[in-house]
Amino acid sequence: MLIGELSRQTGCEVETIRYYEREGLLSEPQRSASGYRRYTAEQLGELNFILHCRSLGMSLADIRNLAAFKADHQHDCEDINQLIDQQIAKVHQQVEALRLLEQQLLALRDKCHDSHPAADCGILQTLVEAAEGSPCVCHTPFGQDNHGHSHDFDHAGKKNGRPHKGRP
Repeated sequence: MLIGELSRQTGCEVETIRYYEREGLLSEPQRSASGYRRYTAEQLGELNFILHCRSLGMSLADIRNLAAFKADHQHDCEDINQLIDQQIAKVHQQVEALRLLEQQLLALRDKCHDSHPAADCGILQTLVEAAEGSPCVCHTPFGQDNHGHSHDFDHAGKKNGRPHKGRP
């Protein structure tokens, strides 16, 4: 099958398929006499494996490792378990980051409950003041979130167009 058909069967964009080939995740297809890529059921299976792993949020490096495990049936599955455990830990971190983001957005949303002209909107005023260096309800002073983690920049540094790590 040609790349367009492989794309249709998997729902994967043609450019993404080519990218996976360049990255070595998808084995190189045979070429027709006119230079067209000719994919087999084997490449279809490889691509479906990659797409399934990507749907689980796995990185290309992790997919590469899993593909190596798949190719070497003698490999101990404890390494696979560890890879999945690491992915689960990443998901937990992402969930916590999203919870913090939700809290920040809720605090910001709480600045305006009624319909006003934009000039009187508490949300917009808070965002403008924060851009000018004032503390805001969604971030604690000095560029730290509610857990004491430092951001890569503070509002004043961003206003001036330059990153600022911490404050004296």
